[in-house]
Amino acid sequence: MSTEEAAGPRPRRAVSDPGLVDDLAARIHAQIRSGDIPIGTWLRQEALANTFGVSRTPVREALRKLQADRIVDVFPHRGALVRGPTAVDLRETYTIRGELEGLAAELAATRITDEQLRRLRAAEAALRAGLDELRAFVATEGVGAVRSGPWDAADLEFRDAMLDACGVERLQRMAAELRDAFPRNLVWAALAEEPSLLDESLAQRARIRAAVERRDPVAARRWMTDHCRRTGSLVAEAFERRQAVEDLPDPRDIRARLGRPTQG
Repeated sequence: MSTEEAAGPRPRRAVSDPGLVDDLAARIHAQIRSGDIPIGTWLRQEALANTFGVSRTPVREALRKLQADRIVDVFPHRGALVRGPTAVDLRETYTIRGELEGLAAELAATRITDEQLRRLRAAEAALRAGLDELRAFVATEGVGAVRSGPWDAADLEFRDAMLDACGVERLQRMAAELRDAFPRNLVWAALAEEPSLLDESLAQRARIRAAVERRDPVAARRWMTDHCRRTGSLVAEAFERRQAVEDLPDPRDIRARLGRPTQG
């Protein structure tokens, strides 16, 4: 639901606990990541305050936090604009992710426990079922309606299982930060445009899991790196097509027209 469509004012909470701003920022970011708040949406403090039942002060601080994380741009007297990536942003991010997650897969192949391997297999099976649900969803609702769903949860579980098995906390944090950099519905909309791409993505996971299972670090790294780069290329190409059709805002054009955003 759009933040402009709040049913009415709700009882408002003051800034009474230090976690309120972080909680608001996380909830807004989650809606952006899923695609429920689309790229190019203007976020108004009053509407967000009504939606979440808080005063405008924590909302303002939450938006500043999201701006510091490059999720939104805050413009004086206008509100906060949900940032859209460029195709270059997408390709660069997935290239870096490929190196990080490839390293994680390499390490996992030498360190994974039997329990972690069972978790990885279960995530792969859940992804197979989730992609079947995604195909059915697209058949009735269309690619443009794709948001997060069971397919996304299973994908995250597969990647988290691999990252946990690698055993390097800093690597886990870096990979997760890049993974959350852009709305994840962009990924699934891109893959769902052509059903064979979903089959390809699942086959790539099977190769990654098999390499880890046979304790082959070289193959595990190669397959994971290739998977991330391939996905990044597909997402960037789909985003370029969507941008041309829907005239999605380029953040550089927005800044040129409205001036520099406020600094948090």
